[in-house]
Amino acid sequence: MKALIFDCDGVLADTELDGHLVAFNETFEHFNLPFRWSQDEYARLLAVGGGKERFIAYIKENPGLEESLPEPLEDFVLKVHKEKSARYVERVENGLLPGRPGVARIIAQALDAGWKVAVASTSALKSVEAVLTAVIGREQRERLSGVFAGDMVPAKKPAPDIYLMAMNVIGVDKENVVIVEDSNTGAKAAAAADTRYIVTLSTFTVNEEFPNATTVVSNLGEPGEPATIREGEDVLDNGIVTVESLEKVLALPIPTS
Repeated sequence: MKALIFDCDGVLADTELDGHLVAFNETFEHFNLPFRWSQDEYARLLAVGGGKERFIAYIKENPGLEESLPEPLEDFVLKVHKEKSARYVERVENGLLPGRPGVARIIAQALDAGWKVAVASTSALKSVEAVLTAVIGREQRERLSGVFAGDMVPAKKPAPDIYLMAMNVIGVDKENVVIVEDSNTGAKAAAAADTRYIVTLSTFTVNEEFPNATTVVSNLGEPGEPATIREGEDVLDNGIVTVESLEKVLALPIPTS
């Protein structure tokens, strides 16, 4: 049994710039917090896996902010994240986050070829489900083997926990898994899970380095709109990632972490 496992943010859609960052800043305004995150600030914070963890890290590194919160940080962060997630889902449901090139196509092709397909993300489950359904539709969503997200595991990326859980639950060996990631943090998680992985560069990760990825591409490509390879193995099939491409990836050695 072979499996294709996707990260969500930046992979299924370019969600960080047009989704999460906007929703966070709207939430900060909603709670009358005295700061907003710039694109550069958010790019730096993306090194922290998970929205709640990102908010906590920012508060902790800015002396005085925690004392200005209306209630203890451990309680307030839950309210902030709930509000942010609701605003994010609303943006998704309003069609403001289109899927990235090739995602819906390769998911359908992999499923038709007998591959198991799943999503493993550190974002909240409701947010991931909203993006997934918007990108591939409800019918295809029902064919997936699972969605693993949020707080299902104790340690978030770059720890491999979410990927190890996904592989265990869907019943596939790491030798037969291809992961699709977009960030250095996610790539480290895939590498720590001892799997082969493809990187599809997104808005916030175009300048990151991925020395151990099987291949690093601009996106998964569409017929007539080919992807480009930045580095790594050329597994593209006429400029796009296909099931044949995935088979090529599985034939290559598992990268060293």
